[in-house]
Amino acid sequence: MGFFDNVFGKKEIDQYRTQEQQAANRKKQLQMTPQTLDVLRQHGVDNERVLRLEFFFYTNAIEKAAKLSDKLTSLGYSSKFGTSATGAKEFIVTGLSTPVKMDEASALEWTALMCDLGSNHDCEFDGWGTDPTQEQSK
Repeated sequence: MGFFDNVFGKKEIDQYRTQEQQAANRKKQLQMTPQTLDVLRQHGVDNERVLRLEFFFYTNAIEKAAKLSDKLTSLGYSSKFGTSATGAKEFIVTGLSTPVKMDEASALEWTALMCDLGSNHDCEFDGWGTDPTQEQSK
């Protein structure tokens, strides 16, 4: 951000999460994925089942949320963004993935991808959930 940007009103957007914070979050999300799968197993979801996954990201600038949402849409996901329930200084990106196989390797790979996409857009992946009763995807 240069002198003229500041003079002419362009505001620098603060970083939302450091690389260290993103790495710690990625580790936490990858640890939580097998636990989420265990809960899904209790609801009859086996390794062969494919489900659309609801995802959540947070960031500190609407521009970052919009760019991540566009990227997710380009992957075939439904995605929307807006002000989070916590207030006007935090923004949320939510949506549904394309169908993901519910075996551990696939779920971990998808979780890592979401963490990396979030990190690349200075957004933090806040996890995923799903409805185990959704119609079976073909």
